[in-house]
Amino acid sequence: MTKSRKPIVLSDLQLDVVRVLWQHGETATPEVVQALVASRGLAHTTVATLLTRLEKRGVVAARRDGRQLLYSAKVSESEVKRSMVAELVSSLFGGDSSALLAHLVREDELRPGDLAEVQALLKAERPATGGDRHG
Repeated sequence: MTKSRKPIVLSDLQLDVVRVLWQHGETATPEVVQALVASRGLAHTTVATLLTRLEKRGVVAARRDGRQLLYSAKVSESEVKRSMVAELVSSLFGGDSSALLAHLVREDELRPGDLAEVQALLKAERPATGGDRHG
């Protein structure tokens, strides 16, 4: 991350709300409620509270359009993933990302082909200058 900012760690429910904004762009509360009704069955007031709290944290932006507020995500999906994974690695694995990978392998959490995909990503992302790890 180029900017120094507080880690973005969201609950499953908060993630679901922000995912609606990522998928639909600028959205009013009733549309967020409608998008989540099948999976969550949340009340309008619950969603409104979640959006207000996410706005206060700087995760979403709100703008008034007549009588309603329109919300949009201020953070990207990749930024949230990066922040939450970094927090997970820090808190559970003492900052050692290789310990996370080792855990996934030991616990049989990987599907066939996942390791080959990771190796291909590492080859594509790493410069050919040697073994500098960034983590």
